[in-house]
Amino acid sequence: MNQKSHKRSPLAGRAIAAAAALLLGGGGLIAINVSANAGQDPGGGSSTGQPAANASTIACPEVVDQIPDVPQQSRKEVDRNLALLDTQIGDSYQSLVSNRAKAASDPDWAQKSVLDPLADKRRTVIKNINTALEAEDAQPKGLEELAECQLKENDAAGGDGQTLEGEGQDAGQDGGQDAGQDGGQDAGQDGGQDAGQDGGQDAGQDAGQGEGDQQVGGPSPDDFVDITTVEPNAEGQDQGQNGGSNGTFTSDCGVNENKKFNSDNVIAAPGVSNGAKHMHDYIGNQDNTAFSSNDSLAAGETTCQNQEDQSTYYWPVLRLQNGQDEQDANAPGGGQDDNIGQIQQPASVTNEFQGSASGDVVEMPRFLRIITGDAKAFTNGDANANASWSCSGFEDRQLTDKYPICPEGSQVLRKFEFQSCWDGQNIDSANHRTHVDFANEDGSCDNGFQAIPKLVQTIAYDVPPGPGFAVDSFPEQLHKPITDHGDFINVFSEGLMKEAVDCINGGQQCNN
Repeated sequence: MNQKSHKRSPLAGRAIAAAAALLLGGGGLIAINVSANAGQDPGGGSSTGQPAANASTIACPEVVDQIPDVPQQSRKEVDRNLALLDTQIGDSYQSLVSNRAKAASDPDWAQKSVLDPLADKRRTVIKNINTALEAEDAQPKGLEELAECQLKENDAAGGDGQTLEGEGQDAGQDGGQDAGQDGGQDAGQDGGQDAGQDGGQDAGQDAGQGEGDQQVGGPSPDDFVDITTVEPNAEGQDQGQNGGSNGTFTSDCGVNENKKFNSDNVIAAPGVSNGAKHMHDYIGNQDNTAFSSNDSLAAGETTCQNQEDQSTYYWPVLRLQNGQDEQDANAPGGGQDDNIGQIQQPASVTNEFQGSASGDVVEMPRFLRIITGDAKAFTNGDANANASWSCSGFEDRQLTDKYPICPEGSQVLRKFEFQSCWDGQNIDSANHRTHVDFANEDGSCDNGFQAIPKLVQTIAYDVPPGPGFAVDSFPEQLHKPITDHGDFINVFSEGLMKEAVDCINGGQQCNN
């Protein structure tokens, strides 16, 4: 069932900027920057009768969000099939992009040649998921209704973040994101670009990327905004008010000096190689693969200064779009999945655990898993989006759906505020969301949840001023800034977690 009881992320309610379109020449695809409100239509547009020239990508319902529980015995098979659904979307997206001339000349081509075959493949996989759940008497109703996908259309009406039909999109996402999720797609496709553009694309060429090219799947120039033109919109923290716990506990785990990258996601796609389909930066625990277990994490080495923090902290890498290849240029999660450019090592990463405005916090359970943000927010809608972009010196101006262009000498900032209410029982949930929640404005937790330390992570980069960077993403997400997300697994020792909680509840500032 759709998990509507959980609150939207604090940043999800911000107004999405006006849709921006970039035509890929010759009547081909239009890469757009739209994000509609969550509603019943997963694609936000029509699946029939609309020329593919008006579509930038494919949007499908999120099957995982309709699965309230996955028994342990079925988990491996369900996770494998959820990841397969993501791969199918990627393959179909590749077909849509590489055949844009056909799509532009025949308004029925995309439906017959892309969407219908995709729906058939999804029905088979969804049947496999149903079979695995049925064996454990956990089969949810209505999964088969989620097979059909739609094209995400250009905002012809303009300006309101809506699609051609004016519908919102809901991939069933209020409760979370796909467990295969970070599970993207192969967009290494026919993705020619126009060298020398600052973020534009040229569909006049069908192959290859040259020096200085921008990737065909985004970002576009309209994904960027000069931070100096943005009005202040962020308020300061006041968790110490009203008897709250106002201490902080900071764990320094470096900036990925070890250059540990992979395209796995042990939370969202355990047991699936390249389950994320984009590269992650890792700090903290060094035993991070799709096949990591609680036992292997407990035995893993850590980059944290305090060796009792073996937690794993990870997020999509940020790349310069400068035409320079990385070692992953022809690898899964890299160039094969339309993630190209130079990976940027952060200038700094701050992991700060904060208190609650409503009172004391309790200890996090060991191996608690938390995902914040939605890697598929461009097609899912913004209900779980929690991206926050800014520049140093302009922290009172936070962006969700735009990358900031920072002045000379100012750093690009990414900020992740993780959920800080826990159900008191589970370290994970079927959709990786419903066991944790965001606090209310007064710091209180709903539904009997307990306040735990809130991880606030700030990542700073020294990048050249201008629209020349982007985060890795699923190809069909077009590298939109709203898809930014962070992942965390708590592997504090019991003693260190007690120390952190005592520090926070005691109003101290502790640095490790």
